[in-house]
Amino acid sequence: MISWRKHYKRGLIAIGLLLSTSASIYAQGDAKNGEKLFKANCTACHALDKDLIGPSLGGVVDRLKTEQNLDTDWLHKWIKDNKSLRASGDKYANEVYEKYNKVEMLPFPNLSDKDIDDILEYTTNPPAAEPAADAAGAGDNATVSAEALETAKTESQNSKIILISMLAIGALLLWLLMKLNELVKLQQSEELAGSQANQAVSWGRLYQKYHYVGKGILGVLAILAAYGIWNSLMWIGVYKGYKPEQPIYFSHKIHVGENKIDCQLCHSSAKYGKVSEIPSMNVCMNCHRTISEYNGKYMEPGKDKAFYDGEIQKIYAATGWDPSTQQYTGKTQPVEWVRIHNMPDFVYFDHSQHVVAGEQAIINSHNKKNPNAKIDVVCKACHGQIDTMNVVQMANDFTMGWCVECHRTTEVDMNNGYNKEYFKNLHDKLKKQYGSQAKITVDAIGGLECGKCHY
Repeated sequence: MISWRKHYKRGLIAIGLLLSTSASIYAQGDAKNGEKLFKANCTACHALDKDLIGPSLGGVVDRLKTEQNLDTDWLHKWIKDNKSLRASGDKYANEVYEKYNKVEMLPFPNLSDKDIDDILEYTTNPPAAEPAADAAGAGDNATVSAEALETAKTESQNSKIILISMLAIGALLLWLLMKLNELVKLQQSEELAGSQANQAVSWGRLYQKYHYVGKGILGVLAILAAYGIWNSLMWIGVYKGYKPEQPIYFSHKIHVGENKIDCQLCHSSAKYGKVSEIPSMNVCMNCHRTISEYNGKYMEPGKDKAFYDGEIQKIYAATGWDPSTQQYTGKTQPVEWVRIHNMPDFVYFDHSQHVVAGEQAIINSHNKKNPNAKIDVVCKACHGQIDTMNVVQMANDFTMGWCVECHRTTEVDMNNGYNKEYFKNLHDKLKKQYGSQAKITVDAIGGLECGKCHY
């Protein structure tokens, strides 16, 4: 009996030591550092609460221990080099490989044992999420460029001046109409009373005396009317501020401003092609295949997490993606995007020429003219502060005059490798013509030639 009790106590001690050893791994793990490592290395294929390309990793340590009797050593081997583990004949490693469509997990030999322990601690005890910024805070964080404010102020003042002028002209025309109406009534009367006859005679004499003034006023009004019609015609097709609703809500503020995604990741042809195309839905799925819900801190006023999650589901519907099976169904729906920027057919504009050859020159010119609204990406020179826009809008006029003004004020980057070699002889000629220290703008190298932009 004593011997049995002795062995029983030893067994309890051994089990306690085993449990304390297992727990010590996670006592040493740093969940916060594990969260950073998880997001950097794992989120492309895994989530904590659901299967994606790979299995859910929430509670994976306990799950493996309970279901497969595997400890963290197995997880270390799997994470560092799962291919070698499968090649060794490990049964469960090959089962996981078969279950998840034979998608081979990337090896992570760069992760240390401490890094892996931190990741496992995060999957076991993820730290509480920080509260998302409320709508009021989001509104305060939304930045508006000084350039946009100044433009809005100028447009408001111009609108007031035009309105006052139109009201004054309308009042003058109304007064003249009333007086002419009185004259017509007097002339239609068969017998004029003495006072009416005197009034008619007085008006006749007044007209004869000041008819040149009247004709001059009418001439001025005719000129103003013609100018108004001409000015209206000139602004046909100019849609500055145009920001239509799109079939799938896409916030550049979130993607570019908050997440720092480079413009050319989605608009890849802007650098090497004439047109900066609308990204295909496959481009969206490069990220949203694994990002099925919005967990960002930023919330646009009036919108919540459910709204953003619903828009991601629209992407899945358009591409025919089933997030539950991680498979494409083949049932796709075309997305009818509303075009915002659209050059007329008779205008030639090459994005690559401006993005590659003119990149630094355009940035320098814009920052010189707008010291309070400097840009760091050439795209913003034409498209505005795109990283602050929840809904994309046309930020500039995109008229011929607007383009010509840019060509007249933008200095050519003489040190640009492309310009330096391709236009070497032209540069030598320009230096002789304008002087070696002269500032050569785009118009000096043919930027105002009609054939540059028009067929």
